[in-house]
Amino acid sequence: MSQQSRAGQLEAWQTFLRYERQMSPNTCSAYLRDVRKLEKQLKKDDQWSSLKETDIRRVMGNLRLEGLESRSLHRWLSSIRGFYVFLMREGLADNNPAKNLQAPKRSKPLPKVLDTDQVSSMLDVTSDSPLTMRDHAILELFYSAGVRLSELVGLDLVDIDLSSGQAIVLGKGNKERVTHIGSKAEVALRKWLKVRGNLAKESETALFVSRNGSRISRRQVQVRIKAWGKQHGLDTPLHPHMLRHSFASHILESSGELRAVQELLGHSDISTTQVYTHLDFQHLADVYDKTHPRARKKD
Repeated sequence: MSQQSRAGQLEAWQTFLRYERQMSPNTCSAYLRDVRKLEKQLKKDDQWSSLKETDIRRVMGNLRLEGLESRSLHRWLSSIRGFYVFLMREGLADNNPAKNLQAPKRSKPLPKVLDTDQVSSMLDVTSDSPLTMRDHAILELFYSAGVRLSELVGLDLVDIDLSSGQAIVLGKGNKERVTHIGSKAEVALRKWLKVRGNLAKESETALFVSRNGSRISRRQVQVRIKAWGKQHGLDTPLHPHMLRHSFASHILESSGELRAVQELLGHSDISTTQVYTHLDFQHLADVYDKTHPRARKKD
């Protein structure tokens, strides 16, 4: 098959995508660029129909060495598979050499965390109204106990025991666990409980209530926390899970006890908790780079 024949088949594929699949010109161009990456590494006389899985794997390896990231490799491989589906439909290839290949796993972004100074400056405030006291108590509990948003919203008055510094939360899979309430959170909760009756309906059992006296919703908590972070000068949007991540990261930094952090977070699998070991290493690497005399070349 000549170079012109290869080009003709690519053109036919583009026509198919544009007019039969009704894809946008930009999407068609993106698919074509992906297949061009494969064509660029073929010999002049190579035929599409003669390529084997090892050929696709080799090109994928080269693209990775050239710096193509995992997400882009996934898309590239998807484009190659789609092109061969078309060739097989038209009787121009007998098999799809990319069918059984897997691109490298996409790296999971590390969760964003606050440092201890940011948390302290944000939470060391004087509460002067019922809503502010409530929001302060919510933030302290997120950071003190590392609870999930759904767990905090679901808390009832009977679930907390301030005398023992504990709360019973209902986690994923309807599993109950006991979590600890720190001294700062305890103080904030006691202040909130003194004024809770000013907002809560008489029959309401929820620990945290909204302005209308009913159990506060997840969305309301998210909005209030985001506003709190902005009000206190955070340069990144604050959300409940960031406080949970910060809780886990700071505990791990201080103790190194991964199993304990797993229990505190309510993770059923320790592999879920291990992401925080990467955060801890990242923190250590930052400290090393800033302090070790031979860590970096001086400007």
